[in-house]
Amino acid sequence: MPSLSNANREELLRLARQVVVEAVTLGRLPEKVPNDGVFAERCGVFVTLRRRHRLQGCIGVVEGNDTLGESIAHCAAGAALHDPRFAPLRAEDLRDVEIEISLLSPPAPIDPARIEIGHHGLLISKGNQRGLLLPQVAVEHKLTSEQFLDEACRKAQLPRQSWRDPGTQVLGFTCEVFGDGGVAASA
Repeated sequence: MPSLSNANREELLRLARQVVVEAVTLGRLPEKVPNDGVFAERCGVFVTLRRRHRLQGCIGVVEGNDTLGESIAHCAAGAALHDPRFAPLRAEDLRDVEIEISLLSPPAPIDPARIEIGHHGLLISKGNQRGLLLPQVAVEHKLTSEQFLDEACRKAQLPRQSWRDPGTQVLGFTCEVFGDGGVAASA
């Protein structure tokens, strides 16, 4: 996971906002996505959108297979238009949108007893089923470690407590999380 300066964070947030605005108003991604400097890094990333402090969309990738610029572009557009839990954003919604970016460390096996709320995110998998929760989810919902594990199982469409099954893989990761606090979009 790259270590970011404030300028890097601002650049990534500016790209995410540009993508959201163009995806919503023009129905497409920007013609050119930066691929140099911080945009060339590779890591997992999630883009979270909120309107009036309420979740509006969250899409991400766990593995850094693409450049950070490409990943942020696809995740930002996906969060704005394709998160199945929410209606797509409309142009009139853009002035209220807050953008948050979470850069993920590579997931690694973690002992459930060592999970630190607010520090670790979880990726639970069994067979083809996977569920991921970012570290901020446990804080926002005031979850205990066991509740966090249960919710990650539920997200994977597994029964709660499945994390106790030896056939279930429990991975933890950390995030660098930053947002724009709802800087108004200029369309």
